[in-house]
Amino acid sequence: MRGHGEKFGRKKEAAVLALLTQRNVEEAARSIGIDANTLLRWMKLPEFQAAYRQARWFAYGQAIARLHQAAKAAAATLLRTMLDPATPPATRVRAADSILNHGAKSIETEDIQARLEELERAAELNKTDKRK
Repeated sequence: MRGHGEKFGRKKEAAVLALLTQRNVEEAARSIGIDANTLLRWMKLPEFQAAYRQARWFAYGQAIARLHQAAKAAAATLLRTMLDPATPPATRVRAADSILNHGAKSIETEDIQARLEELERAAELNKTDKRK
């Protein structure tokens, strides 16, 4: 039975990736050569849900990192826009508000993720201590 578990693990990983890259469950299943009903069944498994959630967080984190990389250029653009007397004031205010809001949201998201990870570590440590 050991081989079966390993095969499921590889297929599960492929399914998680397919769900992140394909438009829907049917296309994700087809892309890895399984039936959509099989993938839907896997999506109900706690271990699959955890792996999928982790993969989504990783992908989201990569997107946020790209936004952080672009923050310098965005700040320069904002500064140029704000200093350009030809730019309408409402446009300058909307741009400034948008950039500040996105920056704040990304920091809040990272903060929430860090807090959640700390809570999960504490819960795991608490479980370990109770077993002793």
